[in-house]
Amino acid sequence: MIDPRLQTLRVLHEQGTVTATAAALHLTPSTVSQQLRQLSARLGLELLEPVGRNVRLTPAALALVEHADALFLRWEEARADLAAYADGVAGRLRITGVATAITGVIAPAAARLREELPRLAVEIGEDPDTNRFELLLAGQADIAVVIPAEGAPPPGSGLRSIREIPPSDDPRFLQQPVLQEPQDLLVPAGHRFAGRAAEGVALAEADGESWIRAGDPADQHRLLLTACASAGFTPRVRHHAVDWSAVAALVAHGFGICLAPRLAPVPERYPVVRVPLRGEPLPVRRFVAAVRRGSERRPPIARGLAALRAAAGEREAKGG
Repeated sequence: MIDPRLQTLRVLHEQGTVTATAAALHLTPSTVSQQLRQLSARLGLELLEPVGRNVRLTPAALALVEHADALFLRWEEARADLAAYADGVAGRLRITGVATAITGVIAPAAARLREELPRLAVEIGEDPDTNRFELLLAGQADIAVVIPAEGAPPPGSGLRSIREIPPSDDPRFLQQPVLQEPQDLLVPAGHRFAGRAAEGVALAEADGESWIRAGDPADQHRLLLTACASAGFTPRVRHHAVDWSAVAALVAHGFGICLAPRLAPVPERYPVVRVPLRGEPLPVRRFVAAVRRGSERRPPIARGLAALRAAAGEREAKGG
């Protein structure tokens, strides 16, 4: 019921280019440009100004984005109120999340919802190459289970802006804690740490090691950089892999060590050892469930959040 062209403007503000906006909204660039021209004509204001081959939002457009954010918040609240009149919970719930979150909480939560709410279709995606908050903003996902931003990436880290994972006070999103997951060191069987799996090691002892950037490149690598910085050193990252089988193969063949989340499915066929970390700083990966602010009261999303919390509680009761 809100002019959809306002959503296009919001996404352009987030993405920065017409091409990226079109991709996020599954439109063509010409359609995006046409919508914004129409919106500009409707308001009698210039919303875009050219900057080289790209465009940027005018001050009037930036003011309009603030109002649009408020309108979409009220719309989510209205949908939640109206959903209370529906007979039961039905429809579609789309959940996106990092791989270990799918393993640890999303899949068990979705299985619970499938049994309790057969009319609710739950769709799950990992989306490793996509900013999951952009999926929320564009309406392509309803819940995103992510690792929250702890601060700006260290200089020279190669990570993109902090906007890739908005801070917890971003007014467009509600972020609720779900699960805390310990981190281990994954080392080759013959490594100097391999015999200390019972007692553990301090992260500072790994200064000077070669490291593998393992798992989700944005989330897990951000945690590695932050944890090592707190321990007083910068990790020498030599290799990288997302799939944990590939990570384990690199570690087993002596190409480096890595931080491995407790939930990471490391194949047993590789001669690697998990070594717990001890002392301070102790890197712990926190998962949060993020939704568009105001949508958390809609029955499908509310039930989805409750199922995630229940699955996380069961896992923590089992010791991680």
